[in-house]
Amino acid sequence: MRGPDSDEAMGDFLAELGLPGIVDAHVHFLPDALQEAVWRWFDRLSPPWPVTYRASPTDRLATLGRLGVRHHTALAYAHRPRILGYLNDHTMALAAREPSVIPTFMIYPEPGVTAETSRRLAEGGACVKVHLQVGGFDPTDRLLEETWALLEEASTPVVLHAGAVEDGSGNEQWCGPDRVRRLLERHPGLRLVVAHLGAPDYDDFVELATDHRSVWLDTAMVFTDPPHLGPAPGHLVGRLEALGERVVFESDFPTIPHRYAAQVRGLVESGFSEDWLRAVLWTNGRRLFGLAD
Repeated sequence: MRGPDSDEAMGDFLAELGLPGIVDAHVHFLPDALQEAVWRWFDRLSPPWPVTYRASPTDRLATLGRLGVRHHTALAYAHRPRILGYLNDHTMALAAREPSVIPTFMIYPEPGVTAETSRRLAEGGACVKVHLQVGGFDPTDRLLEETWALLEEASTPVVLHAGAVEDGSGNEQWCGPDRVRRLLERHPGLRLVVAHLGAPDYDDFVELATDHRSVWLDTAMVFTDPPHLGPAPGHLVGRLEALGERVVFESDFPTIPHRYAAQVRGLVESGFSEDWLRAVLWTNGRRLFGLAD
């Protein structure tokens, strides 16, 4: 089959694949002021990183609906202490208003994080976002020990950005597969979803997922057609097919430098099977987040 050649073609593509829509596990919804600050940061990058879906929250929600995204997260991330509650209030309130939004919250190594996590789980939090590079912390920080234990016991999916991106933002020293291995030694049952297949350490993170049944992988921006993060790891297609029950689709919407359809088309053009595509685009996400439809 052919992948969608435009966003407008997404509906026909999903119908041909026999899917009612997409579960996107990597969608960002920051508070407006913070979202604008993030976009200004991307505007200054060289080479350029155009923000394709720069729009109001209402318009972004509508765009996702038109693309066929039935369920999605609302990821934010703390880059410093004392904003955790503010960010979590924002993302959890969005989920309460919008049926398509999976209740999402964040953690950060600061006093009170365990109580904050317990509260958000009690409110129905179904996904956690952790960004080691933006946050600039070790995942085994002692302040997070009880928090990880809570999330492990609850089997709550954690979308974990653990790959070191050399974009000038620094903090690469907190990233990489070795940091995640040490976390899993302490909490082997953590349900980690490694963002971007762990780019640039694709092979190491695929190996980690092979060794740990609790580790999942996401496809965000990795197989985009045309590529943006660099050459796609085509040599891993067979191994990702074998891990198909623990791979989910993630787009990194809205701050992406290409059209949404380019990520879906890239998966098709990479040679993944139709059964794998159906699982990754829809079935696995429903299972990961316990979605009813």
